[in-house]
Amino acid sequence: MSEANPTWGAPRIHGELLKLGIRISERSVSRLMPQQRKPPSQTWRTFLDNHIKEMVAIDFCTVPTATFRVLFVLVILAHDRRKVVHFNVTAHPTAEWTAQQIVEAFPEETAPKYLLRDRDQIYGEEFRQRVAGMKIEEVLTAFQSPWQNAYVERLIGSIRRECLDHVIVLGEKHLRCILHSYFAYYHRSRTHLSLAKDAPDERPIQPPESGEVIQLPQVGGLHHRYERRAA
Repeated sequence: MSEANPTWGAPRIHGELLKLGIRISERSVSRLMPQQRKPPSQTWRTFLDNHIKEMVAIDFCTVPTATFRVLFVLVILAHDRRKVVHFNVTAHPTAEWTAQQIVEAFPEETAPKYLLRDRDQIYGEEFRQRVAGMKIEEVLTAFQSPWQNAYVERLIGSIRRECLDHVIVLGEKHLRCILHSYFAYYHRSRTHLSLAKDAPDERPIQPPESGEVIQLPQVGGLHHRYERRAA
């Protein structure tokens, strides 16, 4: 109980034990509790869970082209339903360009409360000023700790494994077209373990009496969606 609730002291745990019919003195609870090596605080995972509806994450990935150019893909992911709220492609990312993507992603009064990002130099002064002007609080991951931005890192891994590893990118326009197709599949059809096997855009359950199962190719046939249709 103490390990699962690091902010609880002996009185709180003693009260819970009493409610469970366990007769023990508060002094005994205090003696049996493991000693905290540091002041108790919420874990990083707890912080993310507590603010999941108010937080988006941002990150870049690189994509080589058939002509050996390197393109940069920026993605902005909403944590609550794992939705890609914005993406764009450029060959020359700058702090000013990245700041403009935030503006395009969150027009008017739609800005989130928190923006989770790493410490890349691309998020320079122009970016930080624009984000502050939109009243978004930046949450920075620790140095060289991509696991602290795990949701968007997993998204980038899925983009590579499920899409980009199977195509040859010709240029910026071609890459945008590929990603548009993939994200349509990602939002409407792809099931996610973290969403109880649902898609970001909720998919209704179709009972057997709805009809026969049909196969719908998506992302150029790389993936498929399965639905029931009446004969």
